[in-house]
Amino acid sequence: MDQMESGLLETGLEHKFCRADGPMQVEGGTQIEGYASLFGTPDQGGDVVQPGAYARALERLAEQGGRVKMLWQHDPAQPIGVWDSVTEDARGLYVKGRLLPEVARAREAAALVAAGAIDGLSIGYRTLRAHRNEKGARLLAELELWEVSLVTFPMLRAAKVAAKTRAPLQELAAALRVATAELAAR
Repeated sequence: MDQMESGLLETGLEHKFCRADGPMQVEGGTQIEGYASLFGTPDQGGDVVQPGAYARALERLAEQGGRVKMLWQHDPAQPIGVWDSVTEDARGLYVKGRLLPEVARAREAAALVAAGAIDGLSIGYRTLRAHRNEKGARLLAELELWEVSLVTFPMLRAAKVAAKTRAPLQELAAALRVATAELAAR
């Protein structure tokens, strides 16, 4: 297994792929939300994120005025939006954010999410504290959260994401294109 397959990069930054449990909402072509991580559910690598794993990282980010980054497929060269809210609740890590229409890749991502072609969320993090249970699963107790990405292939298959709405601006743009073409044909 190479470093990418194991989720560990040379920098020590790990990735966990997860489809949000429940629908990912898409509003106005830019708003997205869902669970990026679910507690107590083993992923395909056998890791299990424990409740409270994100609490200290989120506190540190808030104190420093930092943000969890929104990336496309974990590529640090492709930020596609901002997470306005990243919270840990009883089920996992819940994120709400905006795909920025000024960014070409974000427009593409919005179209793919709306079409259901992309339905995964994935976390990029460093493990600060973990231990193994009696079955050998790694229990992740404390994580330094860096980013949450939109991804094609989530690691946690049991959780699901679905696009629910088409962006009104996209519909308006399509209608304007049709009207422009009709006027040009006259």
